[in-house]
Amino acid sequence: MLKTRITLAPPERKELQSRARSRRGRADDAKRAKLILKLAAGHSYLRIMKSLECSQNYIVRWKDRFVEERIAGLYARHQGRAPSKDAARQEARILDYTRRGPDDGSTHWSTRKLARALRINHTKVSRVWARAGLQPHRLRRYLASDDPQFETKAADILGLYLKPPANAAVFCVDEKTAIQALDRLDPVLPLSPGRAERHGFEYYRHGTLSLYAALETRSGEILGKTAQRHTSAEFVAFLAQIAAHQPSGREIHIIADNLSAHKTKGVAEFLQSHPRMKLHYTPTYSSWLNQIELWFSKIQRDLIARGVFTSVADLSRKLMRYIRHYNKYPKPFKWSWRDISRRIRPTHVSSETVH
Repeated sequence: MLKTRITLAPPERKELQSRARSRRGRADDAKRAKLILKLAAGHSYLRIMKSLECSQNYIVRWKDRFVEERIAGLYARHQGRAPSKDAARQEARILDYTRRGPDDGSTHWSTRKLARALRINHTKVSRVWARAGLQPHRLRRYLASDDPQFETKAADILGLYLKPPANAAVFCVDEKTAIQALDRLDPVLPLSPGRAERHGFEYYRHGTLSLYAALETRSGEILGKTAQRHTSAEFVAFLAQIAAHQPSGREIHIIADNLSAHKTKGVAEFLQSHPRMKLHYTPTYSSWLNQIELWFSKIQRDLIARGVFTSVADLSRKLMRYIRHYNKYPKPFKWSWRDISRRIRPTHVSSETVH
């Protein structure tokens, strides 16, 4: 069939062009599609061999299959190699060694290190790990709460997020401490095509600052204040600032962590003098329940991590400017559940959490 002219119907041409341009399909499928398109365009064998880096036998084989079966014939007939008889036992051995870890003092296996220990090819180790979803080079950390009342307190906090009391304001409050006012000694090289923004390695530390922030969960607005230190007196002053921004008589719920500065005698006296304000503590080691931590990570990425601050006053000014601009388009955080079977049921809470 060397002289057979290939003519493509419009649907066939469209399908072959889609396969040839695909970046997600198999490379060999794209190569066969390009071959048929070039043959249909009248390209010579020599020209196709150079452009596709293939042999004449390759061209003849796939041309014949296309003429006989059209697009349905453009699939590989290679049956693959039969699995070895001890494949299952070898795979179990690889998984067993992977979970036990190496005995040379290192903490985890690499594919080549395990392959040397088992006297097999490292690609087989890679395939077994891929099937089992094992990634020994990766590590994830976790922090487990040791609070015996974890579920009760978590339900209290989630209830304020999902079912807040009517006509009440809910604030997530915390302080971001020891924010460094770092000034770069070398000039910042700006972003340009093909080059990321560059900062000099050396810096000058002008001092540190603490940022008190309160996230209003319904609207997403931020109330902020900077302070030289994070003390109980500063925390009480910030609570007073929150109360001053709310209409008199409105019930205010404050979600805060278990920092000692949040549980002093001064805080208790302030709450007694402001009966409309209720303080809810998150369980121990459960800062993820406080939505203000999500906003702190945002300001860290947007401003603090790459910011250049000539003084502590400059740092304070830029932090407050960021908050003012953020409040022009605030956005509340939305919670979602991935595992419904492990869901903590939220509760209505209109009184102070008992500890």
